[in-house]
Amino acid sequence: MTLPLTIIAATNFSAIANNAVTYAAGLAKATGAKLILFNSFSLSVHSANSHISADALQKQIEKAISKLENLAKETANVFKIETESICTYSFLEDELPRIIDQTKADVVVIGMAERSFEQELLGNSTTSAIKNLKIPVLAVPEKARFQSVKKVLYAYDNLSFSAIKKFSWIKNALGDLEAEIEFFSVDDKLDDLKEEQRRVLMSSNIEKEFEDVKYLYKTVRSNAVIDEIKKEIKNYQADLLIMVPQKYGFWDSFVHRSKTRILAAGLDIPLLSFPNY
Repeated sequence: MTLPLTIIAATNFSAIANNAVTYAAGLAKATGAKLILFNSFSLSVHSANSHISADALQKQIEKAISKLENLAKETANVFKIETESICTYSFLEDELPRIIDQTKADVVVIGMAERSFEQELLGNSTTSAIKNLKIPVLAVPEKARFQSVKKVLYAYDNLSFSAIKKFSWIKNALGDLEAEIEFFSVDDKLDDLKEEQRRVLMSSNIEKEFEDVKYLYKTVRSNAVIDEIKKEIKNYQADLLIMVPQKYGFWDSFVHRSKTRILAAGLDIPLLSFPNY
């Protein structure tokens, strides 16, 4: 018997964030999870520049707390799930790790912004969470709706048994959702012999971890990794994409643009990113 999940949905009350909360609530209902709504309150530029008084600041904080509490109650009533609200005066990137440790959360749900060159190059709060948090991050685009997760596409560069072992959370969730998973690799370097050896090893390891979940795997050979992943999302009719960002050295980080970061802005389906630890 597995313990119930705990999901954190981060929100700043924007349309993108509100949709992520709604998606997280649907996921919580489907998996029997507890949903924690989290808002990291910060002053607007106008308020910060106007040297706001302590009393005025406290009123803004109380307003944000009340707004989040009302959203949590409304979400609980609509989806018939357990909710909690946490509002802090801080920056999201600084406070999230502490909240995760405090609540023993299993996954963070956050809105996925539409793709832009600046976000692709420099990132945003979502890509920062994907890069730095030590639990899975589910990035939800504004138009995504939680209806049913029946097909999950896991796109990977290198798949090892240690990576598969990270899937205890998603394995249990997939079982609850009665979903299947496709392990998808884009590689133009492996020869046929290495590919066959890898398949045999991967299959035997997956069988140990996914005996209750339907799975399959597919490899295509191409240099256009991102294009192939997007194409497979459509071909497979995936409801969810999973990736594990790869770690790079100090100098590589200056010139390398993460495929996960690029895909975390502009997808039509949610992206679940597992930490590479």
